[in-house]
Amino acid sequence: MFANPLAPEWLEAPAEANSLVPTVWSRNAARAENGELTIAGVPASELVAHFGTPVYVIDEADAIARATEIKGAFDAEFARIGSSVKVYYAGKAFLCTEVARWMTAVGLNIDVASAGEMAVALAAGTDASRLGFHGNNKSLSEIDRAVRAGIGPIVIDSVVEIGRVAETAARHGRTQRVRLRINSGVHASTHEYLATAREDQKFGVPLTEAEAIVAQIRSHSSLEFVGIHSHIGSQIFDTAGFAEAARRLLELHARLSVAAPVPELNLGGGFGIAYTSADQALPVAELAASLANIVEAECARLEIPIPVIAIEPGRSIIGPSTTTLYTAGTIKDVLVDGEAVRKYVSVDGGMSDNLRTALYGADYSARLANRVSDAAPELVRIAGKHCEAGDIVVRAEYLPGDVEPGDIVAVPATGAYGWAMSNNYNYLARPPVVAVRDGEARIIVRGETEDDLLSRDAGITPSGDSV
Repeated sequence: MFANPLAPEWLEAPAEANSLVPTVWSRNAARAENGELTIAGVPASELVAHFGTPVYVIDEADAIARATEIKGAFDAEFARIGSSVKVYYAGKAFLCTEVARWMTAVGLNIDVASAGEMAVALAAGTDASRLGFHGNNKSLSEIDRAVRAGIGPIVIDSVVEIGRVAETAARHGRTQRVRLRINSGVHASTHEYLATAREDQKFGVPLTEAEAIVAQIRSHSSLEFVGIHSHIGSQIFDTAGFAEAARRLLELHARLSVAAPVPELNLGGGFGIAYTSADQALPVAELAASLANIVEAECARLEIPIPVIAIEPGRSIIGPSTTTLYTAGTIKDVLVDGEAVRKYVSVDGGMSDNLRTALYGADYSARLANRVSDAAPELVRIAGKHCEAGDIVVRAEYLPGDVEPGDIVAVPATGAYGWAMSNNYNYLARPPVVAVRDGEARIIVRGETEDDLLSRDAGITPSGDSV
């Protein structure tokens, strides 16, 4: 068929625009006999009727299976080379009490980056010792809460945090385990905002200063230095960056081990997922084997024991498991440069429920969810309803040309940083999160209402009260 010249090079014009690309959608998403999208046996129209739109729909069994597979693959590969792995679910991707319970039930720890995330994990019944605490600017109150709770490793992100954590631990009569985040200088092949090991950014300490900083940590009797930490970025599709980071970090690890044992090395996360048919994410087994081989080879070269490895997957677990459902509203054809037409399909959400497209220029896929169509595919841009020209949900996709107001539009792979970055721009209430499994659906995060938003407005006088 004719490809629209406005389409990006990676987006192929399909013969029809109804099929679900397996690598992009959750494993229990399918087309029913009537053509409707179902997720874990629950039809899209049923979900919309019960919960409205927008709504985040998590394929519960898929999320749990991905967590289980990552842990199993890394456990097996690092056992093969004579070591072990601690897997932390990166709560920043998406965290609620149910997800925390799913992750800990299959043996994962949880990485948190704020007191709020810590509170959610603890409210889920997570043992505090199974939490790791990140953040480039942890407040004194956050550090105090973490130490009092008996949290697992705290990641020291700057020199000033050493004294803060040490004093707090001493005050509470604890010896606090800590890691030191290293800015390795490895430039991961990802968006500039997602590359977190480049020199000119806020995270970590320079590799060249690490030995002196570790000496400061070790000078405090209330701190136990357990290892170094690195995170080179997010949405990474190859292991070259991890290989170079491991090489640099293990060389530092070897030098630090001369003075005292260093039991662990945290390589972070950032494993990429498929948002579109053009994305080729590494299979979990291949990723685990590659990282194990890298660590084994470097430790052999340096003639050092293989440390316990920690990793922090988040997106690769929760991202593919989740689909956002919207209702299409206005539809308009826009002539661009007098040559080609781009069809704008506006939906009832946008940058308030998925900020990544506006923030990073992220790409997503989409399908009609309430039906299939034999109409010829047309290039569409799925826009939100906010007062911003950049309020785009899906920049480029082919949908059937007969898409119409009232259709349900499904956007897959929205589990990571969708709800987590959601907001109330234009006073839109944040959507609910619904878990589906075996034909059943239940709310795991309640959607906001206008009353919720107004309840925070101090200018409103409750009935019968005075200001």
